[in-house]
Amino acid sequence: MTAQTIAFIGAGNMARSLMAGLRTSRPQDVLIAADPSAEQTELAANLGVSIAADNEAAARQADVVVLAVKPQIMAKAAAGTAPGLSERSLVISVAAGIEVATLRQLLGSGPAIVRCMPNTPALYGQGMSGLFASDNTRAEQKDQAQSILAAVGDTLWVARESQLDAVTAVSGSGPAYFFLLMEHMINAGIELGLDEATATTLTLQTAQGAAAMAIAERESMLAGGGGSDVATLRRNVTSPGGTTQAALETMLDGHMPETVNRALKAAAVRSAELAKEFAGD
Repeated sequence: MTAQTIAFIGAGNMARSLMAGLRTSRPQDVLIAADPSAEQTELAANLGVSIAADNEAAARQADVVVLAVKPQIMAKAAAGTAPGLSERSLVISVAAGIEVATLRQLLGSGPAIVRCMPNTPALYGQGMSGLFASDNTRAEQKDQAQSILAAVGDTLWVARESQLDAVTAVSGSGPAYFFLLMEHMINAGIELGLDEATATTLTLQTAQGAAAMAIAERESMLAGGGGSDVATLRRNVTSPGGTTQAALETMLDGHMPETVNRALKAAAVRSAELAKEFAGD
């Protein structure tokens, strides 16, 4: 694998999770970071990352530039980065809601741009990232972007930039939905007479086991070995007249499917609204 130099503009949690993943999976790469926070750059340096004087200096040395800053400060960060970019540069943005058109206004039309929508499990190497490439991104640059994000989890490409709003709704915001369900399962367990530690252990292990089961079945299905989708798995563990059926019927009576559908649509709509707001700014 050819070594490359990757510059991180911003050295916060998401950036450092990528740095740590790359250090493990691609030790030959040279990593550089620029961040106005001395605390953040010190944490990055502890990972063996070189610290640049500023954004321009970091970008000028790099094959790939990862913009890992909050959307609210993207304009300022991009202004300092743009002079260090060239037409050969690949820019990966992990800032939610900043569209390719806006990034081109900020960075110029030369660099190839890949937008990425990761999620917080990337901090533990279990992330899910949706990717979209600008029309001037070459195949090898798409491979570069995918290999970088793969250091912290799974990746997939979307064909249309607008689909990143759906990615945001499903996986970007998704961990919070599961946390909410787990929170209330723990509380319900306590109300049923369990102590908090027991209710928590039961809930978290059940969530982990259910996810592992669903993933294994999907992998088997994709490999042609049969496997079951999540609806089938749900039916398989629901005995007629049993405890699981009683619980699921209560959830369905409470319009859980409709609530989930409305919730994800609300997240997607808000993602599109934020893109327009940042474009206007």
